[in-house]
Amino acid sequence: MGDRHMAEGRRHLGRPAPVSSPASRELWREVYESDPHALIYHSPSWSDVLCDQTGYEDASRLYVLPGRRMAVLPLVRRRALGTTLWEASYPPAWGEGGLIATGGVADADLAAMFADLGRVRAGRISLRPNPLMAPAYERVRPPGVVAVPRLAHVLDLAGGFDHVWRSRFTGTARTAVRKAERSGVTVEYDGTGRLLPVYYGLYERSLDRWSAQQHEPRVLARWRGHRRDPLRKLQAIAGALGERYRVWLARVEGQPAAGIVVVRGPSATYVLGAMVKDLAGPTRANYLLHRLAIEDACVAGCRYYHMGESGESERLAQFKTRFGATPQPSADYHVDPFHVTAADRLWRTAVKRVLGFMDAPAIG
Repeated sequence: MGDRHMAEGRRHLGRPAPVSSPASRELWREVYESDPHALIYHSPSWSDVLCDQTGYEDASRLYVLPGRRMAVLPLVRRRALGTTLWEASYPPAWGEGGLIATGGVADADLAAMFADLGRVRAGRISLRPNPLMAPAYERVRPPGVVAVPRLAHVLDLAGGFDHVWRSRFTGTARTAVRKAERSGVTVEYDGTGRLLPVYYGLYERSLDRWSAQQHEPRVLARWRGHRRDPLRKLQAIAGALGERYRVWLARVEGQPAAGIVVVRGPSATYVLGAMVKDLAGPTRANYLLHRLAIEDACVAGCRYYHMGESGESERLAQFKTRFGATPQPSADYHVDPFHVTAADRLWRTAVKRVLGFMDAPAIG
């Protein structure tokens, strides 16, 4: 984002911005293509498939800003009996949302967005922005907007793959990639959804393993996993995004061993991962998958490779930092006049205690 936009933003900090909702798709795409921190999640295509698969309604908001600039907040809503219960950018399991703007988001753009959302009649409005935008959100977050801390890891792809390989991958990661290649791990990728059923078989096996690690009943883990990411959802996204949706699959002696799903826009995002630990672990198949997906993102001109949420797992964080990804403290933000967020967190904590639930340290 340029200094001119920052200076202009400070002059207009706090001023209201004209709003239209839902956002014009044509103008939305124009803003999406202009913002250097936009993710595929910020595209109209992503919002459309979300609404189609979940029953949420499009509540996106287009802001007209000073200096002939525009901003778009991808937003969906859930209603009951004519009342808006919740608006989100985005709901759980649907990636990061938050504001995008012409040339990049300035502090004043966020201030105008928060001022607007404070006037929206809804039980709660939740935002999960791009982790790289967290400092800007913290600078302008109004009193009363609840922030729930999160931690993600992001790899900067500046300089191209050769530079990333030599200067950002650690020696441990490069060694693991070479071991996978020597171990005969074979990898294929697909941009049509053809490999999704194979990947989903790995995912279901991982759900069983995660349930044991988390002290969670297997039937509950499977129910939660299928509800969060049903196969039809993954297939619908693949159909909507085409080549921007990549399934990478590693095989060991012909058997599926590990898989990852990566979506691409101006930046690439690692969305899902699963593995058969006895096959993928000794061969370091996951390292080879990410090495190839990162190179693919570099070739496509992506700015960053987002490696997703890391939670409190030191093992998961260490795995990501070996590729050169850096920790990005961020937060979910809730405009929450009825204090739903606090009650929700208390309820979830209580359920975890009853189950003896532990966050799994697994990588895939």
